[in-house]
Amino acid sequence: MIDDLLAERSARVTVVEVDAGEPLPDWQAFDVVIAMGGPMGAYEDTAYPWMAPERALLSAAASAGTACLGVCLGAQLLATAIGGRAYPGPAPEIGVLQVDLTAAGLADPVTSALTPSFSVLQWHGDTFDLPPDAIVLASSAAYPRQAYRWRNALGVQFHAEVTPAMARAWSLVPDYVDYLEAALGAGAADRLFAELDHAIPVINDAARRLFGRFLATIGVRS
Repeated sequence: MIDDLLAERSARVTVVEVDAGEPLPDWQAFDVVIAMGGPMGAYEDTAYPWMAPERALLSAAASAGTACLGVCLGAQLLATAIGGRAYPGPAPEIGVLQVDLTAAGLADPVTSALTPSFSVLQWHGDTFDLPPDAIVLASSAAYPRQAYRWRNALGVQFHAEVTPAMARAWSLVPDYVDYLEAALGAGAADRLFAELDHAIPVINDAARRLFGRFLATIGVRS
C-alpha cells in the first residue's frame, strides 16, 4: 500500500535491500526515509551486521528533521536510533486485532486521519521503549506502544500496508507458517490468512488514511 500511495503521487523511490548487502545511500538526498519490517530483532546487531548502519542512518536523518517512517522492525530500529531500546515482548501479538488512538494520537496531524479504534494485522513478538520526548500515539491491549512520533519521525508497530497479493505470498512461505503454528497452535496459519482475506479492505482503508496523511504532511501530495 505504501508503494501504491507513492506511485499515485509520482514519487521517485529508491529501494534498498540492506539484508542483501545493498549499500545505504546518502539520506540527505531524500525527502523521506522509510524503514520496513523483517523477522529479526532490532537488538540482533551481531547476527545482522547491516542493522547498525541502518540505525545510524535513521538517527542522523531523524535528528536533522528529515521525515522518517518506520514499520514493525523499522519502528523498532527507529526507536533505538532516537535513544530508545528494543527487546523481546512478553508474548507474540499475532492476528487481525484492534488498535486504539491515545489522546495524543487523536490530536496528531497524521494519526488523526484514523478512526479512534481500527483493525490492523499484528505479527511481532518484540517491543521497545521510547526516549522521554517521544509521544505515544496508539496502543493495543497487549502492547501499549503501537505508534509514536518523535519530531518529524513516525513509527508504527502494526501492519496496515499488507495487500491481498502479499498475504497470499506470505501464506506460501514455510518459515512464516511454521512460526504461526509454533506461536498459536496447529491450523493457526490457515485461520489467520482466512481472517485476513476478509479484513484486508478495512485494514487497507486504515493504511490509505495513515500513510496518505503522512505523505501529505511532508508535502508529497496526490
